[in-house]
Amino acid sequence: MEWWSLVLILLAAFTAGLIDAAVGGGGLVQVPALFGIFPREIPATLLGTNKLSSSFGTLLAASRYARKVNIDWRVTLPAVIGSFVLAFVGAWLARRLPKEVMRPLVVTLLLLVAAYTLRNKQFGRDHQPHDHGRWTVWLALLTGGSIGLYDGFFGPGTGTFLLFAFIRVFGFDFLHASASTKLVNLASNVASVILFGLTGNILWQLGLAMATANIAGAWLGSHIAIRYGNQLIRKLFIALVSVLITKLLWDTLHTLT
Repeated sequence: MEWWSLVLILLAAFTAGLIDAAVGGGGLVQVPALFGIFPREIPATLLGTNKLSSSFGTLLAASRYARKVNIDWRVTLPAVIGSFVLAFVGAWLARRLPKEVMRPLVVTLLLLVAAYTLRNKQFGRDHQPHDHGRWTVWLALLTGGSIGLYDGFFGPGTGTFLLFAFIRVFGFDFLHASASTKLVNLASNVASVILFGLTGNILWQLGLAMATANIAGAWLGSHIAIRYGNQLIRKLFIALVSVLITKLLWDTLHTLT
């Protein structure tokens, strides 16, 4: 590997860790960087390497949030379990179904998420957990499982959908939702790393080198998010949704042409 390639991919990993820790969406930076710098590698190997690197950053961010933010484990733990199990199913489906069918649906959902967030100025501002009684665990399992399934199958916007779900369904504010989201996302990442590792689709040395940069970025991103709280995360959330919509629309038009 050329030295400049290593510098670029480590810079991308750092930036991805920073963005992912604050609001999610680090894959928007890290995945294109991997594919651009290593065009001759098998796509599955690059995706597996990405998951290995991002798992470390997500773990660091999750641990920082856990120390600073009170996590509602009655909601978060079932969501983590559902995400871990269903991410395997999603990865299995990804090998058998064309992913292109997902793009129009995901763009539509992201547009609805953006419209709802912009229209409701109080959305995610206050932390007022909803008590769903005995349905809480099942709703958490369904939320984590369905988004974990999506992450294993397609992926873009996973953190966005998790944030929105934790705020809308469970009444969390942006900060508490971010904390829980990191744990749920970590579960789906670990499931993916296991699957890619077992199939030999990880560049371990590169992935671990990227993980160090991803961890540094995650530390900074989580520090900024915890310090500046809901207002900053809300702005970043809206910005991320806009970027995701633009990217997915571009990808869709590119495949049509």
